[in-house]
Amino acid sequence: MLQILRVGVAVLGVAAIVFGVIGPAEAACQLIKATHSAGSKAEAARSSQALVIKSAFELKRAKRWSYITLYAHRVKGDPFWKAVRPSGPPRDAVLRPDSVTSRFYTTCFTGVVVPYVCTTGSSACGQ
Repeated sequence: MLQILRVGVAVLGVAAIVFGVIGPAEAACQLIKATHSAGSKAEAARSSQALVIKSAFELKRAKRWSYITLYAHRVKGDPFWKAVRPSGPPRDAVLRPDSVTSRFYTTCFTGVVVPYVCTTGSSACGQ
């Protein structure tokens, strides 16, 4: 009798998975982008990447995720002075090459008031 009950529960469990009642948990992703300025391109890039990490941990805490993973996501430069540069930095202000790692896509450009500005984009995925 106990064996029949176990088989019945196993069959119901398999049926639930097959028909989608119980599915595997899926990770959710959200774009994070951060902009920072500094006296050097390297410092501005590091600072914008640090802001992305900070935002990712805040997102993880807010969503109550058990983990979070960052993936590079290309973003346009996001200047502070939108009144001066409403459509982003001009082509001649963008500093090439972009810095791309597995976790960050960083675009840097010359600022209006500060020497260097960098915007970093990451897709933050967690569960």
